[in-house]
Amino acid sequence: MPKKLKKHTFFGLPQEKQKQFFEATEKYVAYGGARGGGKSWALRRKVILMCLKYPGLCVLVVRRSFPELRENHIRPMKKELLGLADFVESRKSFEFKNGSVIKLGYCDSENDVDRYQGQEFDIIALDEATQLTEYQFQTFKACLRGANDFPKRMYITCNPGGVGHGWVKRLFIDREYKAYENPDDYRFIPAKVYDNKVLLTCDPEYLMRLQSLPKDLRDAWLLGKWDAFAGQFFPEFDMDLHTVAPFIPDDNCTKYCAIDYGLDMLAAIFVAVDATGHATVYDEVYQSGLVVSAAAELIKEKAHGVCTFIAPSDLWARQKDSGKSIAELFCENGVYLTKINPDRIGGWICLKEWLKPISYDDGRRDSMLKICRNCANLIRSLPQLMHDTKRPQDAATQPHEITHAPDALRYFASFRTFAKKPFEKKTKRVRLNKELAKMNAKKL
Repeated sequence: MPKKLKKHTFFGLPQEKQKQFFEATEKYVAYGGARGGGKSWALRRKVILMCLKYPGLCVLVVRRSFPELRENHIRPMKKELLGLADFVESRKSFEFKNGSVIKLGYCDSENDVDRYQGQEFDIIALDEATQLTEYQFQTFKACLRGANDFPKRMYITCNPGGVGHGWVKRLFIDREYKAYENPDDYRFIPAKVYDNKVLLTCDPEYLMRLQSLPKDLRDAWLLGKWDAFAGQFFPEFDMDLHTVAPFIPDDNCTKYCAIDYGLDMLAAIFVAVDATGHATVYDEVYQSGLVVSAAAELIKEKAHGVCTFIAPSDLWARQKDSGKSIAELFCENGVYLTKINPDRIGGWICLKEWLKPISYDDGRRDSMLKICRNCANLIRSLPQLMHDTKRPQDAATQPHEITHAPDALRYFASFRTFAKKPFEKKTKRVRLNKELAKMNAKKL
């Protein structure tokens, strides 16, 4: 650090977790996890220090909306960088005398991210990254490049909750990586309000305000718990309670397949209901870009013994180009669909009944619906669903990628009335379903 800058008002003493963030050298570093951890302060100083160290560095700082960007970064940085960099209003950028630049941007919708395609940045900082979708995150990753020797880094701050909860949790908390993701590139530095001594000294009542929140908010914002966050549509979903080891259902079960189909994604779940009325999702198909014939083939590969293929009524709408409905095309390819008219709110209520925990006098807990752990996409998607802000009883339809598998499960819940009694006798309907299963098996 240049000696002449040490007394500048920009430089305060960082907390221990902020020091760890300043010293981190991984390509993707996430900082935070709870409120009050000093995230925005640390993020600003991290990128400013790098701009001072590397002349000519190009940095992008992003918030979800422009008002948030203005209040959380532009206004404080005008004071902090007085004499160090000039703010150019037309370009929304702070430009340093050594040639480094910090550009400030926002990304309020999926389309907003398109304006950054083709641009190159050495450093990208996403403040409150859980407010951004995974598509937006991946688009920004593609902008992290340049034909120079500068380090290419992405820094994010985050709290549990929001549309980006799932991808942040996967990468930085659960550390579950895809083939093209290097685990060594990712680091998470947790910070809570307890780590921010300056805030606790200046505003001691802030801690009390966090402690007084409802349990889900308190767990997320005070304790930084990623498995319980505000707005979660299925707070009753419990990995220990609702997931089981993979198994192959026997012939005494009645098997269903519920389908949510579109060219963007085929989500099909396979459910076995036993003689006691308990249901288990034992397999799934989750793949994008499939025409109907290819989708039908994938479904048939897993459909042994399925008596009913459940699908929403919109698949019966005739297509302009062929004059046939998607349901007809499935039929021509050997998958005979049963139409339902799914009411979204009613279907979610039915699904919540299936997931509702059952407590016994001896302390055991159970539920009428289990999901096998090989159904990774359904298990991943269910806890990520958020409440629709305009229709609180409905689930949000964004980010759209996580809605397909839960929608398919909702179709099953809508079709198969929840068994009020934990043990139900075999009925004529059950016997009829078994006969239909045998017929469908022959067709397949």
